Amino acid sequence: MTGGATDIKSLDLPGIERALAALGQPRFRVRQLVRWLYARGVAGFDEMTDLPGALRSELAERFTLGRLSLSAREVSADGTRKYLWELPDKTTVESVGIPSGDRLTVCFSTQAGCAMGCTFCATGQDGLTRSLLPGEMVDQVLGAAADMNARVSNAVAMGQGEPFANYDATLGALRFMNSPDGLEIGARHLTVSTCGLLPGIRRFSAEPEQFTLAVSLHSAVQSTRDVLMPGVARYPLDQLREALATYGVRTGRRPTLEFALVAGSNDSDSELKALIAFCRGMLCHVNLIPVNPVTGSDARRPDDARVRAFASALTSAGIECTIRTERGVDISAACGQLRQRHRA
Repeated sequence: MTGGATDIKSLDLPGIERALAALGQPRFRVRQLVRWLYARGVAGFDEMTDLPGALRSELAERFTLGRLSLSAREVSADGTRKYLWELPDKTTVESVGIPSGDRLTVCFSTQAGCAMGCTFCATGQDGLTRSLLPGEMVDQVLGAAADMNARVSNAVAMGQGEPFANYDATLGALRFMNSPDGLEIGARHLTVSTCGLLPGIRRFSAEPEQFTLAVSLHSAVQSTRDVLMPGVARYPLDQLREALATYGVRTGRRPTLEFALVAGSNDSDSELKALIAFCRGMLCHVNLIPVNPVTGSDARRPDDARVRAFASALTSAGIECTIRTERGVDISAACGQLRQRHRA
């Protein structure tokens, strides 16, 4: 933002509707403006050629139009690309583009940094800088699509930050991604990955769109989870399970439980038993993630046999389970690592 003006990308759809109504514009101008911002990704109001010249001038007087700039990019041997974007205030954030056949998934950040402090995560080591605007999230997805010359089929709010700590902006971004005037990504292909902020999960359960929910569980033993994820220690596991069960009943959708396996921490038989008990009787899917090595953390990856044993036990207990396919390991694709290196 410059000169006290508001970045138009700080506005969600209702905000844009109010702004144009205040300028006396008809409602169809909202769709035109959103298309220019998020379907075409223009750099300035003067490029919005189907808007009247007077309106373009008025928008330029009242608003700025922030843009991300690419600060660094790394390309993996498997085709995964990791981006470090610089925002107008010089803050940096990361996103990752993951191609798979004719699909492209983009993991985008909702905050610069993170306040959750998960012990195995590079992002949490530096704390929270600030939350992102809706347009700053959408622009990460647009930037990856342009760089990879491909349409984005899936987008996941699981880069830097806790999406439900920036709830309204995150939902505003998802709606622009879902909109036919925006990126036109199906709601079921838009996922929010949260550490488990219960107020956010409860709100999300009542949203009208069929967005997908993923929750970082990482342990079904309270004492272990409190150590691994101190930022959500105030939310007991029994309340988390209740919120997830309610989500499943209300939406008919299956939440994903992310479980990063850390050797010597949450990969024991007792941890496995607790995980099975947590999941049993509840609509859910477990995604096992062998932890990535992260500078500054002593979290170690379990051996492949242990990961397979977890998956086999879950499947035998009737719990849907997958092992995440690793992508971008050679470019440190875990969130926060690229940002750390470029600040060192």
